[in-house]
Amino acid sequence: MSFSVEKVRADFPVLAREVNGQPLAYLDSAASAQKPNAVIDAEADLYRHGYAAVHRGIHTLSAEATQRMENVRAQAAKFLNARLPEEIVFVRGTTEGINLVANSWGKSQLRAGDNLVISTMEHHANIVPWQMLCERAGAELRVLPVNQDGTLKMEALPGLLDEQTRLVAITHVSNVLGTENPIQEIISAAHAVGAKVLIDGAQAVMHHAVDVQALDCDFYVFSGHKLYGPTGIGILYVKEAILQAMPPWEGGGSMIAQVSLTEGTTYAAAPWRFEAGTPNTAGIIGLGAAMSYVQAIGLEEIGDYERSLMRYALEQLKNVPDLTVYGPDSRLGVIAFNLGKHHAYDVGSFLDNYGIAVRTGHHCAMPLMHFYGVPAMCRASLAMYNTEEEVDRLVAGLIRIHRLLG
Repeated sequence: MSFSVEKVRADFPVLAREVNGQPLAYLDSAASAQKPNAVIDAEADLYRHGYAAVHRGIHTLSAEATQRMENVRAQAAKFLNARLPEEIVFVRGTTEGINLVANSWGKSQLRAGDNLVISTMEHHANIVPWQMLCERAGAELRVLPVNQDGTLKMEALPGLLDEQTRLVAITHVSNVLGTENPIQEIISAAHAVGAKVLIDGAQAVMHHAVDVQALDCDFYVFSGHKLYGPTGIGILYVKEAILQAMPPWEGGGSMIAQVSLTEGTTYAAAPWRFEAGTPNTAGIIGLGAAMSYVQAIGLEEIGDYERSLMRYALEQLKNVPDLTVYGPDSRLGVIAFNLGKHHAYDVGSFLDNYGIAVRTGHHCAMPLMHFYGVPAMCRASLAMYNTEEEVDRLVAGLIRIHRLLG
């Protein structure tokens, strides 16, 4: 099917609004994507016509809501090409998914003298949980460095891996640089020394299809709100044999088999023992609608359009004086930049006056900011609903700011 950006934009009501008297150019989808009517309607429909607490309810509304939730689990398994729906855990987002792995699998597996490997380009959510785990366990956190062009220094990887390496945790696509990492190569190298691999897919799943079986990763995690779905919901994939052996992290309702004050508690099978409490049922339904939405358009078609738009944007940005663009020429989703000596916050504020929404700051990647020797960057992210006209407005805005500020 052919891709029509005009048709896609019509599905997102917020894109029709104005900001500061200008049409909104929303270039901040890497932080959180806007929501199509299909997602908004799916959540509203549940609340209007079918909401009930899931699990154990014998009445019709509860049984229906539970079945709809489990249908989305099966849908998420197909979306990632997981082998079984039972390899899918509902989490609040990428951050909770990584923390779950650290506090369940990691706490039970990591010992003093072991090591974990991450990279300099990781989001804080894929740094801090491992720092905390290593500190508790007396393990070493090793770091795969980056090159100046924003790619991983892959020649350093063999020297970081040994028989004491328990996990490599790496981002699929950098949230700052747009670098798509060679995760197949990383997974193979890690498995060769007996290490597991966690992939942070928060910036990848909206740009192209992901096949966890083909990748052979052990853990894969992403957030719904970056995939045009609701906030407060995400997916953690774990290979079945690993997941079934993992101890529970949080205790409460829905994750137990039997509770006794005298004989202790036994736990439900995975994935349900990792889903304590009342779930974000509407968020799960909304995520299902989001996955259906992008698959109906076609992830291949979306990817082709976004790559074309990215090439156009990188070429047009060459016309902006004193602009520093960070990262490789081949990238997905995001363009991080700074304009001359001006702080990213000032540039972002001026762009907002022109109706252009970009992200400014350290992007939860302070080690990467330190590597490049800057306190902050501007970041424009390109999604399937963005246009060349919006790119032109960004370029014109930056040129105008350069003239105003000097």
